[in-house]
Amino acid sequence: MTFKVQTLSFSTKTSLKISKGDISRWCVDRSSDAIVSPTNEILLLGGFTAAAGPDLQKACYQIPEAQPRVRCPPGEARITPGFKLPVSHVIHTVGPVFNFHCNPEDILRSAYKNCLSVGKANNIQYIAFPAISCGVSQYPPDEAATIAISTVKEFANDFKEVHFILFTDDIYNVWLKKAKELLQG
Repeated sequence: MTFKVQTLSFSTKTSLKISKGDISRWCVDRSSDAIVSPTNEILLLGGFTAAAGPDLQKACYQIPEAQPRVRCPPGEARITPGFKLPVSHVIHTVGPVFNFHCNPEDILRSAYKNCLSVGKANNIQYIAFPAISCGVSQYPPDEAATIAISTVKEFANDFKEVHFILFTDDIYNVWLKKAKELLQG
């Protein structure tokens, strides 16, 4: 799949790339790349299961429960191999439901920060995020983009590239506008 990519910089060593497309088809090198998969607390997968094959769901079920029926609390992250996806790893995170969780900003910030931390611990050099919590969880895209980009900017120094792969034109345009505001002044 060809992605239309807008490139900006976080620093001299870390690039930010914003694209519109299907994150399940993204890859860089298949050895040090990871996509982030927003999921629920039990890690019952949805969209990636068909592309990754059943082994991804099996791997998620092997992750120990932090408490009954919770393998990944909101704001935390877990990692599995990518299996049939074109990337080496999938980092799973649970973002906030906007009108349900207390302090959704803190949970969303933690989700991005913890994905980067898990990626760094697993020698990931290229990471791709979707717009966490902007779909069924109803997080306002403008606020989510501000949190996502500012958090990633603060914690992404150990990565060569950070990608935001956004599924709709509206979300893509919000992310691109916000990135230019936050990174180019």
